[in-house]
Amino acid sequence: MARTRTMVLASLFAGLTAVGAQIVLPFPLVPMTLQTFFVLLSGILLGARGGVLAQTLYVLMGLLGLPVFAGGSGGPQTLFSPTFGFLVGFIAAAWIGGRIVELPTKSESPWRYILASAVALVVIYVFGVAGVFLNLNYLAGKPISMLATLKIALLPFLVPDLLKGTVVSLIAIRVGTRVRELSPLSGNI
Repeated sequence: MARTRTMVLASLFAGLTAVGAQIVLPFPLVPMTLQTFFVLLSGILLGARGGVLAQTLYVLMGLLGLPVFAGGSGGPQTLFSPTFGFLVGFIAAAWIGGRIVELPTKSESPWRYILASAVALVVIYVFGVAGVFLNLNYLAGKPISMLATLKIALLPFLVPDLLKGTVVSLIAIRVGTRVRELSPLSGNI
């Protein structure tokens, strides 16, 4: 029964991430969406394994052709998209965010959720910026410097993503422990 709950919660967060991908503010090359909100929330609320399960399911749905990625895209060609690094980063970020909140502490502190959100965002950006840089330079044949990549793949999104991370932290402070209790995969690394 507990594993069923985990599967349901992971599926729910995969679906929520897909819905978040459809809420798009167009920017050149990398669109701004609510995906990161649900990626952070999945890792922090479901724990490392539950978050990874949710985001892996989301990425696999898209790679199999379901139109769940930003702007309704999907399919195996996404592997060659400049934004594919962000999708890989979602999986890693859900794991690291979940892992941080699973670390044993003497008391429940809101700072662990803030730290988990901040570190998870850094992970998303490391994978995403690297993906854009490598894709443009080596697949698309459009030379771009790392500084120019940061200007298009990081700077426009930094403040909105920090706001999303703050809201995720506030939600996690209120319901984090309760939701993780529903998921047997939390803390079983």
